[in-house]
Amino acid sequence: MQLSLVIPLKDESESLNELYQWILKILDTHYTFEIIFIDDGSKDNSWEIIQSLISQDSRVKGIKFMRNYGKSAALQVGFEHAQGEVVITMDADLQDSPEEIPALYKMIVEQNYDLVSGWKKIRHDNVVTKNIPSKIYNAAVRFSSGIHLHDFNCGLKAYKKRVVKSIEVYGEMHRFIPVMAKYAGFDKIGEKVVQHYPRKYGKSKFGWERFINGFLDLLTIMFMSKFGKKPMHFFGSIGTMMFLVGLSASVYLGAEKLYRVYHHLPARLITQRPSFYIALSCTILGTMLFIAGFLGEMINRNSTIRNKYLIEEKKNFE
Repeated sequence: MQLSLVIPLKDESESLNELYQWILKILDTHYTFEIIFIDDGSKDNSWEIIQSLISQDSRVKGIKFMRNYGKSAALQVGFEHAQGEVVITMDADLQDSPEEIPALYKMIVEQNYDLVSGWKKIRHDNVVTKNIPSKIYNAAVRFSSGIHLHDFNCGLKAYKKRVVKSIEVYGEMHRFIPVMAKYAGFDKIGEKVVQHYPRKYGKSKFGWERFINGFLDLLTIMFMSKFGKKPMHFFGSIGTMMFLVGLSASVYLGAEKLYRVYHHLPARLITQRPSFYIALSCTILGTMLFIAGFLGEMINRNSTIRNKYLIEEKKNFE
């Protein structure tokens, strides 16, 4: 199978039939494909429409969540079930155009990209609540990740099958799939300007909180990618440094006190000096961070994925 279309949705009943017909118009006679709709706890009749489409076309598949789990969960489940050699994700609100799919497919197959992200260069969204915050957010992700994409949050993306089978999307990490792919070793990441349409039905499901959550999620990904398999290298290093600073300061304060007493010089009690409490705090925090790193190593040792590594190629094995 050439293509898997993974389409998460919530309360998009008005657009589903139109989206399905639009996809058929582009792909029907040119590609072997499947369409996987993931109903993320819709309260309208989206699932009934998906069931109707399934009864008409065996290439349509549906997954229904018992409640709303979020876009990341929907994409992860879709990735697990996708069978196509190229996986395309898009939103169900008709703002992403299926007409972009052939070009995205060619970039993966012919130009050998691991991942191609859409770029909504001209957006039809509210400038104050969407466009400006999005530009700031994307600039921050570019700077911190080193991936030069203009629109990380674009729902229209194309992937090699092995990319989506090698990463795990959870929480609200769907915004950072290119970052996760890069840290997994898939560094041929491209970008394509795509057509963005005004929302035809319903309203956006995302609010201002997505920017705060997105920043925290980015920190999580960067930390886990670098120190996920070696937590002691992070916590142990900082902890050891703080402990040594605290210990050195304590030794200095003690030595100075003894020197002044021995030479009959005026000397305050060590416990009356603010620097003593700073040194004590550094020592305690250093010890706690070191223990945190040690516990992280113990947890990692018992993890079922501690030795999960992505292998590029094998030869001469039975």
